[in-house]
Amino acid sequence: MDLTEYLRYAGSVARTATLLQAGFTERTIRNTLASGQAVRLRHGVVALHDAQPDLVAAVLANGLLCCASAAPHHGLWRLFAPARLHLLCRHGSAAGVVVHRGSVVPPEFPRPVAGLTDSLLHAVRCLPAVEAAVMVESALVQGRTTLGYLGQRLPGNRNGGARRVLELVDGTADSAIEVVARLLFRSEGIYTQTQVDLPGIGIVDFLLEGFLIVEIDGGTHLEARQVKKDRLRNNASTIAGYAVLRYGYQDVVYNPQKIVREVWQVLRGRVVR
Repeated sequence: MDLTEYLRYAGSVARTATLLQAGFTERTIRNTLASGQAVRLRHGVVALHDAQPDLVAAVLANGLLCCASAAPHHGLWRLFAPARLHLLCRHGSAAGVVVHRGSVVPPEFPRPVAGLTDSLLHAVRCLPAVEAAVMVESALVQGRTTLGYLGQRLPGNRNGGARRVLELVDGTADSAIEVVARLLFRSEGIYTQTQVDLPGIGIVDFLLEGFLIVEIDGGTHLEARQVKKDRLRNNASTIAGYAVLRYGYQDVVYNPQKIVREVWQVLRGRVVR
């Protein structure tokens, strides 16, 4: 592996100390810089030209991407990109970023990204409950953590709020917006079943109060083949006696009260469990 390949592996940006530790020489680093394949951002920091800004910022701040900022690098769902970078820093601080302290697992070395467990633990302490639950649910669905494992690392009264976030997670969602919708329905006191397999219809996202099907549509539901499939399912649902509502990302994330209002319009006067 040459230096540019290693840089790519490391997230396209690295401290020269990291490169030396990996076995590259000062001469190799100078030659790579002279060739134009990489640039020196400042003394002690080298990057490829297409290095992602968040990774660069983490290295320049001598920190690790953490919490919501680490989510895409761990392949986790994230409801919103944070307004400020979240960094795990052992000491010191950086202007304009959210600094987290404390670590229980090794980082994603050589990438400047905190470990998955640290990213989740800081998320449940730091983010709004729904946003944190989305990240944890994503990791749980992928089989990369368990609620028990995380809960054991959140002891004491000071972590009570973080443990309550874990109670919002059940590992049944197929997407971030399904987590949001599930929490929305349950916060309204609606009896909510998820991923229910109904005879002649198939698996539906939500079954509310035993008769109202709610489907959450992602981007694929706009494809002609999926539209046809959805139409057949809707018809089969109606014939079987179910009511059906469908919502997309914009509705769930930015207009939840519309969903609540319409769901209650259907449920009112016909609550059957």
